[in-house]
Amino acid sequence: MTGIDEDDRLDDVFHALANRTRRALLRTLAAGPARVTELAAPHDMSINAVSKHLFVLERAGLIRRTSEGHVQSCLLDAGPLADADAWIATYRDFWSGRIDRLAAFVEKGRR
Repeated sequence: MTGIDEDDRLDDVFHALANRTRRALLRTLAAGPARVTELAAPHDMSINAVSKHLFVLERAGLIRRTSEGHVQSCLLDAGPLADADAWIATYRDFWSGRIDRLAAFVEKGRR
């Protein structure tokens, strides 16, 4: 995967995660596959509106849809979350190191 492809993929993942409804859909799918109608039930929106959210999640690679007759089901694909976590970990490590050095500096100044 090239840097540009990886950046585009991360953009899609973070865009998908930026929405409360989409995060709720992912939480539901973390428990196991679900039909689109089951995913829509707890939300005050139409099947069509939920399908648009599912499309964003699918484009980000966070879910996969399957069809059996007229019934569509979705399942979680956590792979892209691992990519996002790796990106976040880089900055977490960076800032943790800086904060630790700042704390040591402050503590040294108190003595």
